Amino acid sequence: MTSETGLTTDYGLLLDLVSTRTSVRKLKPDPVPDEYIEAILEVGRWAMSGANSQPWEFIVVKDPETKAKLFRVYAETDYEFAYWMEQQRVPELRHPSFQISHEEAVIRSRTLKGWGIAPFLIVLLGDGRRQWGTVQSAHTYGIDQTHLTDGLANVSMLMHLAGAALGLGSQHVTIQMEQPFKAVLGVPEPLRLVLIMPFGYPEFDSMPGTRRPLEGMVHRDRYDMSKFMTHEDILKYLYELRGKMVPIYRNAYTGNAKPEERP
Repeated sequence: MTSETGLTTDYGLLLDLVSTRTSVRKLKPDPVPDEYIEAILEVGRWAMSGANSQPWEFIVVKDPETKAKLFRVYAETDYEFAYWMEQQRVPELRHPSFQISHEEAVIRSRTLKGWGIAPFLIVLLGDGRRQWGTVQSAHTYGIDQTHLTDGLANVSMLMHLAGAALGLGSQHVTIQMEQPFKAVLGVPEPLRLVLIMPFGYPEFDSMPGTRRPLEGMVHRDRYDMSKFMTHEDILKYLYELRGKMVPIYRNAYTGNAKPEERP
């Protein structure tokens, strides 16, 4: 079916889904039907990959004790590392999750249950050996690069969208120090553990996301230098971006965005 604009109804549904989906950082512990989990996995299974090598595997974690262990590892390794790294920035440019004092960060890491109470997690693994099914030039930087990381990104985005289509919230938890997580889950070498995706029903209504205008990022036939951003332009952009994102993150964690920050 085609709309009055000439675009298909399917396209309208897709655009609505991708433009309204936001990362949800506080999920209800309420159980999710198993058929929802299988539906999300099925959509991810159809992601594109180099030469159809499909270098991904999934661990679905529903066991409360295992979820809690994974989140504790995250709080004690990746979260602490990220907090330390963010201190290298001026306070206003730190990631919204880390615009807090060290004392607050310590309390959060010790008491926050975070995504550990999500009804289920999907842990995304990558087997770099499978990607050797694709063209040799894709392996210039080793088995953990190029098509492996590209393919896993494709999978995760499809799963996020599938969850949103089912009325679920989800979060993208990138793993930097994978070995402690692999130990909890018994993941062998040479598989990579690159991402944890918590799913569940959102605790709060999300705030609308924000995106750069399309025309500001599109060039026609060749690069348009009038759109080139100087270093000063980039700094200004980052300050403005943080101003927009801090209330969105505050709402994602607590549901307490200030009235003037809500649309």
